[in-house]
Amino acid sequence: MKCLILAAGYATRLYPLTKNFPKPLLAVGGKTILDWLVDDIGAAGCVEEFAVVSNHKYIAHFAAWGRGKAQRITILDDGSTSNETRLGAVRDVQFALERMSPLEDLLLIAGDNVVNFSLTKFIAYAREKRASCVMRYFEPDAKKLCKTGVLEVDGNDRVLSMEEKPARPQTHWACPPFYYYTAADAQRISEGIAAGCGTDAPGSYVAWLCGKAPVYAMKMPGERYDIGDLETYKWVKQNYRGITAPI
Repeated sequence: MKCLILAAGYATRLYPLTKNFPKPLLAVGGKTILDWLVDDIGAAGCVEEFAVVSNHKYIAHFAAWGRGKAQRITILDDGSTSNETRLGAVRDVQFALERMSPLEDLLLIAGDNVVNFSLTKFIAYAREKRASCVMRYFEPDAKKLCKTGVLEVDGNDRVLSMEEKPARPQTHWACPPFYYYTAADAQRISEGIAAGCGTDAPGSYVAWLCGKAPVYAMKMPGERYDIGDLETYKWVKQNYRGITAPI
């Protein structure tokens, strides 16, 4: 399988730290955010290639980082140069998949989050289901639900619906930006875009796909930290202790 990491954002809420430097390469707990993600997944030996899709502004930073990694890393430049001209997460996935051949099952993750559990648990869950999968966690705060993807799930973990940043959330199941797509479902992303699925948030494709194919939602086995602004970055730097759950 392959792992695609979305890292083409401009992180304007973290200025001045990210004015000329990409958020996924900021340091947390003695390593970059990307190192925590790639080292965890890579240690399991189930990913043949990691691809990082960047914008043109930060491409040199990611290229330098990739040269220092033991894993097979491909750095992709989506050509955008500003927050106003960015492609959006779903179009970045489409852009990357057109350049990743042959297509296999795909682990898709946002490059600006850290977790305190091994993502290999999620990979194992998806392989057991033999279907595309997402994760979910219970979010009691309605205001936070309005800023993320929200899932409706049945008793067998199957996703019945998903909505990105709903004005009126229908459940408390929030969906973090970690997705597993079967090869067949990954190939349908152009179909989803053509059908009108949103392209800014990565979960918009899940919202379309779950009405066309089985998608399951695993309960997140730990905590996830979204580094969205200077205040949260400071908190995460002070409190993050790495991946504590066993692989």
